[in-house]
Amino acid sequence: MDVNATCSNKDEAIDTLVSLMAKQGNLNDQDVYKQGIYAREELSTTGIGEGIAIPHAQSEAVNAPGLAAMVVKDGVDYQSLDNQPAKLFFMIAVPKTGGNEHLQILAMLSKMLMDTDFKDSLINAQSVEEFMDLINQKEAAQKAKEEKEEAQKEFTGTYCLLAVTACPTGIAHTYMAAEALEEKAKQMGITIKVETDGSGGTKNVPTLKEIEECEAIIVAADKNVEMARFNGKPVIQVKVADGINKAEELINEALSGNAPPIYHADHISTTVESENDESVGRQIYKHLMNDVSHMLPFVIGVISNPLGYLFALAIGSVVGMFGLALLKKPLK
Repeated sequence: MDVNATCSNKDEAIDTLVSLMAKQGNLNDQDVYKQGIYAREELSTTGIGEGIAIPHAQSEAVNAPGLAAMVVKDGVDYQSLDNQPAKLFFMIAVPKTGGNEHLQILAMLSKMLMDTDFKDSLINAQSVEEFMDLINQKEAAQKAKEEKEEAQKEFTGTYCLLAVTACPTGIAHTYMAAEALEEKAKQMGITIKVETDGSGGTKNVPTLKEIEECEAIIVAADKNVEMARFNGKPVIQVKVADGINKAEELINEALSGNAPPIYHADHISTTVESENDESVGRQIYKHLMNDVSHMLPFVIGVISNPLGYLFALAIGSVVGMFGLALLKKPLK
């Protein structure tokens, strides 16, 4: 990785990151992989705002999954969602035949980056060692948070709000929107359950009983999601980016009592998700979080640098959540 990179525009930023990725030897065709990066950018910018960009591609040009990180302290115009310069970059590469174990990595990283203090500390890191220490500390905190949430999973009350987040590739935007809505609702003392329609599949699906009992539903999505199940409920439908940047506004609107229109379905939903199914999914997720930390090599300077291996260990169980886009079509 490079914590003091210099880039004057988006193309230079991509070139630098691809070069970092190639140094590890996990690309068999640098140009083809770069085409995949640009194909994903054509869908929508991976500059997700708040100084962060996460370009990614799933491609036959990738021999082995990898992550390259870069900090441009002065920032670079990356055509981000908030039109602000990007300073913190993570580029992801996954083979075309990559298994589902890779598809959850980005979600976890996205959630970690929603912590503004953590993000800023990475941007201000003066060395690779400091960058890795910050990742290590945040990983430990994230694991503790996951364990606490798991212990509190037996919620038997009524959710005030339900939400669905989804983007065309089911990667960063999906999970960052979910995290933003969950955190803001928690701050406001409002119970919420957020379904994520991501590259690793649909998670945290609400039951029909939960849908019936909730006050309103927020759908922050740039792709089609199953809507018929919300028939007769107040539903707000917005872009996934609004879920990231306007979480409080959406929650207030949903609970205003008059803003959300009643949704009327043109067909009947046949989707029924039980509490037991959700629990099983959670168990699978935990298994992946514990077992796939060895699967992503991280680019730290050059291939011979042993810090690369240490960084991979530091981010360890964060390998629960990266997803990637296909070269010519979004992942489902």
